[in-house]
Amino acid sequence: MNEGYVIRDQSLPHFITATIVDWVDVFSRKNYRDVVIECFDFCIQNKGMILYGYVIMSNHIHFIAQSKDGKLSDLIRDFKKFTAKTILDKIQTEPESRREWMLERFELATESHSRNKNFQFWQYGNHPEEIYTNKFMWSKLD
Repeated sequence: MNEGYVIRDQSLPHFITATIVDWVDVFSRKNYRDVVIECFDFCIQNKGMILYGYVIMSNHIHFIAQSKDGKLSDLIRDFKKFTAKTILDKIQTEPESRREWMLERFELATESHSRNKNFQFWQYGNHPEEIYTNKFMWSKLD
C-alpha cells in the first residue's frame, strides 16, 4: 500500500498521525487516553523514543517523535500494536456502554485486511511528515 507518505530517514523526527478505525471516539474516555500516555512513557524509558509533543484527540492522535536507534517505523509499529491490544482488552473487560458497537466496528475493519484476525483498532498508515526545519517543527507543535 503506497499512501504517498513514508519515513525515508528513520533517524529524523517526524510528525505522526494515528487514527482509529472509522474515526471511533475512543479517546473521549480518560482510561483509554491514559494507555497512550503510559505507552509514550514506556517508549521513552525503554525504546529510545524522543517525544517532542503530542495531542490526543477524540479519535486520533498527533505526535512528533524521533528514534534514538534510527528505527522510527519499528517504534511506531510497536506503539500502535501495544496501545491497540491494551485498549481492546479494556473495552472488553471494563465497563463500557459502547462495547458492542465499538467491537463491531473494529471487527468489520478486519474484513478488508488480512493482518488482523479479530479486531483492527488503528487505521493502516500514520501519515508521517518529516520535520525538515525548526519553523515546521514549531508550526506542528503550535
